[in-house]
Order: sequence, then C-alpha cells, then structure tokens
Amino acid sequence: MDNDDFQPKVGRIRSTGARNEKTYLQRVLHSAARAGGRYAKANRRFDGSRIGNGAGVARVLRSRDRYAAFRSRRVAVKARIVKLAGKGLAAARAHLRYIQRDGVTREGQPGSLYDRENDKVDRKSFIDRAEGDRHQFRFIVSPEDGAQYDDLKPFVRKLMDRMEKDLDTKLDWVAADHYNTGHPHSHVVVRGKRDDNRDLIIAREYITHGLRERAAEIVSLDLGPRSDLEIQDRLRHEMEQERFTSLDRDLLKQADADLQVTAAHRDPFRQTLRAGRLKKLELLGLAVEIEPGRWQLASDLQTTLRAMGERGDIIKTMNRDLSHSARVPSDYAIYDPQASDAERLVGRIAAQGPSDELHDRRYLILESIDGRAHYVELGFTERSAYPDEGGIVAITASNQTSKAADRTVAQIAAGNGGRYSVALHMAHDPTASQPFIASHLRRLEALRKGGLGIERGTDGTWTIAPDHVVRAETFEHAQARFRPVQIELLSPVSIERQVSALGATWLDRELIGPGAEIENVGFGHDVRIALDRRRQWLIAQGIAREERGCTIYPIGMTAKLRRSELAEAGRRIASERNLSYVEAKRGQVIDGVYRHSLDLASGRFAVIDNGRDITLVPWRPVLDRNLGQTVSGIIRGDTVSWTLGRQRSGPSI
Repeated sequence: MDNDDFQPKVGRIRSTGARNEKTYLQRVLHSAARAGGRYAKANRRFDGSRIGNGAGVARVLRSRDRYAAFRSRRVAVKARIVKLAGKGLAAARAHLRYIQRDGVTREGQPGSLYDRENDKVDRKSFIDRAEGDRHQFRFIVSPEDGAQYDDLKPFVRKLMDRMEKDLDTKLDWVAADHYNTGHPHSHVVVRGKRDDNRDLIIAREYITHGLRERAAEIVSLDLGPRSDLEIQDRLRHEMEQERFTSLDRDLLKQADADLQVTAAHRDPFRQTLRAGRLKKLELLGLAVEIEPGRWQLASDLQTTLRAMGERGDIIKTMNRDLSHSARVPSDYAIYDPQASDAERLVGRIAAQGPSDELHDRRYLILESIDGRAHYVELGFTERSAYPDEGGIVAITASNQTSKAADRTVAQIAAGNGGRYSVALHMAHDPTASQPFIASHLRRLEALRKGGLGIERGTDGTWTIAPDHVVRAETFEHAQARFRPVQIELLSPVSIERQVSALGATWLDRELIGPGAEIENVGFGHDVRIALDRRRQWLIAQGIAREERGCTIYPIGMTAKLRRSELAEAGRRIASERNLSYVEAKRGQVIDGVYRHSLDLASGRFAVIDNGRDITLVPWRPVLDRNLGQTVSGIIRGDTVSWTLGRQRSGPSI
C-alpha cells in the first residue's frame, strides 16, 4: 500500500458520512418547541393546509411567544380565492369597479387603486395582465386600530412586501382603501401568478393565520404594542356585548363535557370579567347558575351569540342609513325569506350597500307600505337589478321547490326513454304554444349550466335523469342561498315624480287595480298622499273624470300614457343619433345593438339601435351583460323573449 494513497476523512468518529444538516427553518421550529412554543412534531392528520408557499412561515409565526401575541395589535383578515375561468374575469373586473365605487374615501370620493410604487393605477391594465390566469386572491385587511392611521397605503405596502418575502416571489397586486365604515380597511387583489409565471399556490395555513400575524406585527411596530389599559378596556367592553366574544371562547374552552364552568381564575381581574360575562349570559338566557359560583352554559351559546351579533350589526347599519328619518328601532324589521310566513314586500328603496364586500353580497333597506323599514339581504344580486334610492320595488322569497316545467319535462321523458324534445312535447300536449315550450327549453338550459347532468344533443334532444324533479329542487335550494330573494322593479322613479308624470306609473296601477293594503304610517302614509295627488292630476288633465263621488278611469288609460311617454323619449333619443323612432308592437322581432337602459315613469326600458331606427322595449337585468352587443328578441305583451349571443340551437331568455 502506498502511503500517498491515504485520504483523511473529516467528521465525527464513527460517522457514516450521511448529510444531516438542518435548515434554518428546522432549527427555529426545534428551538420553539424546546422553549414550550405551540409547535412540536406530532402526529397530525393530513388536511392539505400546509400545501403551497408560506406553510413553514405560518408555523413559525404561530409558535411565537404567547406574551408577545397577547400584547400584539389585532388585525382582521378575510380571504377568498376566485377562479377566473368562464365568466370569472368579468366578475373580477366588476369587483375592481366595486371597490372603487363612490363614497369610500374620508372625503366621500370614489376609491382609487394603488400598487407597490404608484398611488393611482389603471384597473384595465391589471385585468389585462390577468388574462389567462387560473385564479386570483382577494383579501380584506382591517386593523382594529386602523383609525389611528392617517393613510393605510404605507401599512399595506409593508404587508405586501413582507408577504413577498414569505412566499419567495414578487406579487402583482392592487389595493384600495375604504374609510366608509366604523373600521378603516383595505381591499387587496393579488394575481394568481408567481414572478416566474407559474401558478401561485399559497398554503391555507398562511392565508388563515400567517398573513394575519404578519399584519399584526406591522401594526404593533407602527403603533406600539397594546398597553395593559387598552387590553383591559377592550375586555370590559366585551363583557356586556351581545355577540360571541373572546371571553365566551375562553369559557367554552374551560367548560367540562356537560358545559359547566366556574368563574374562578387565578387573576382577580380575569375572574371579575368571567363573573360579569356569566351574569350577562344569564340575562340573555344562555347560562344558568346551578350552584353558587358554578354555571351551566347553553348548548347553542356560540350559535345564538353569533346570530345576535349579526342582528346587532344589521340594526347599526339601519340606524346609520336611516339617520335622516325620524324612525325608532321598533319600526325596523329583518326580512327572512326562509320564514314560512314570508310575505311579498312592496316599498321604496331607502338605502343599499355591501353586506359582505369580500363576496360582493349586497343588501337593501326597504321602506314598505306596511309602515316599517325592512333590511333585505340580496346575496349576489347584480346592482343593475334594482334602481337607486327612491325607486319602488317588490321583494319576494326565492323559489326553493321544483317548477311545473320540471314536472312536465320529467313526465315526457319518463314515457320516451329519458328523452325530451320540442317534437315530443308537441306529441304529449298538442295544445302547447311555442312560447310555452320555449319556457321549458330555457329552464332546461339553466339546469344544464347548473351542472345537474342534463345533456343536450346536436339534434335538440335532451337527456333527462329519472330523478329530474329532485335534482331541480336541489338546484333551487342552491340558487336560494346564492340569491335569497327576487326583485320586481315596479318603478325606477320616486312617487314624487310619478304624481305629475306623463306616463303609466306605479301609482296608476295602484289606483286602477285592487292594490295592496297600505298602512297610514311611514312610507304607507306617503303613498296614500301621492295616490290622492295623482288622482287629482289625472282629473285636471282630462284623462280621468269624477262622477257622483267616484273617479272613472278610461279603459286603456295606462297603455295610452305609456305609449305617449315612450314616443316622446324615443323621438328625443333618435334625434340625438340622427335616426327615427319606431314603436315596438306585439309579435315584432327586435334585432339591434343594446345601447343602454332608460328610466321612465312607465318603467325601465332598453334602447335598441339597428342602425336605422331606435326602439324602446321592456328592460331585463340579463341585458346588461350584453351592453353594446347585438341582441334579438320577440315582443310578447309587456315582456320580450331574448336570444342573447351566438347559441347553437339555444333557447331564448
């Protein structure tokens, strides 16, 4: 053996030479576990929360010192991942318009988008960059002490810079700050792409915990940690709140299997808080003192308190929106479409706004003819579906059962091997009209798009499942959660304008028809006065006449008033475009470009331009998705059956 062949082996004695280096993150987690932090290696069921970027960072943040977390400023973060496939990009465009709406700044001005470097950015360029993206992230960040910031932009930029470091990628994002609520907050929209153009996957643990901890760190550095006095004031405030609080969470955590708990605590201040909170829960009927110092908590404590908190937030919203009126809280009502006695509401829109900005859910406050003010949750109803404040609408609960069309289709398919078509329908019912059959096709198309397993063949034959009616009911239940109420536009103009309007108004229909019961208080009182004034105006104009103490309205009065108003408005619009006005007639085929909607005393109408003539036809919300595009339809009385877009033997709408 040559002595020169000796090769020294560096390392510990009896080491195998295998690499066993620990990363910096592993060393931090190990140290945190030894120091008694919340993180420690343990058997944990896989739930997917740690898949994606930021999972390790989130675990480190959650394992930090509990004392520091107790002193930390609190920040609420809401998050949503939105798919951009299909109509998702249009919805993303609408969301950016929404967060830039009027009245969200401290000065009541429209909001403006900003990014890492610019205080004003163009939303169109951001949407154009998102073309082809699979998804995007939406966040609402609301520091509890946000009112102490003169401007939220530096805070948001620090947060997004920290987020980029945590996720190890540059982010393409825009944000808008809102100051129109009791808690200033920021909307942040992040593209679902990394800087290398791969899809951005953020771990659920980082979204639910990590981002909130990062935001709390920044606010604590900006404003300083919470003092003892601040913490005590917040806890005292929680003691009397009629909502689910951190005190309730601690009580439930320390209760035994029978939900029994004591007020005892080693800290005298905490014991006082617990005793006071238990007394408050007793007043609310959610706790009973079964023996001195020992309490029995209600099994539905958390659910009930959360519902009470939501109701309290609604009442606050109504107080804010109706501050101009002389109403008292006893006049307030919350419309529940799920209730068995939910009735049709008719009234004037007093206010409207977002009930859930992250999910674009909206609400209305309706001053009803019953004299009360009703809060109505609209869900995902489009803003164009109802008029501005002062407009008259009717609210009904969304249908949650199958329709007659579903049962008819199921019956025809059952006798024809699970198939349905126009020819089969005609054979089943020779008296069925084409519009009636078209309504069945529209229903089938809606169910097909809803993913109910309905298939449409190239020959116009539909494949129907044996449990078609059950599937239709499931579809309606899902739609009711998405859009809990239906809105019927009665008049886009106020009753004050209707009194002397040359058109067929809602007041006219109430005068001529049986009408609803109108209370003589609140908006009902205003309607009664307006009806009397409208009646007198019609008599003064020679349209109606009074005989022996009764008012006689001529047959066809509303149709004549409507034609007069449409003709005047149509000629005015046509002259502006150097075109002629053509009146729409029953059975006429309407074909042209949908330009815009027009609010008249007779209702809301769509302006259709075919390049030669202007026609005004009854408007429907679905038209606004086709603004500036060619539409086609057939006039059927006071409605139009529309065919929108290029569809392969598709149904009318």
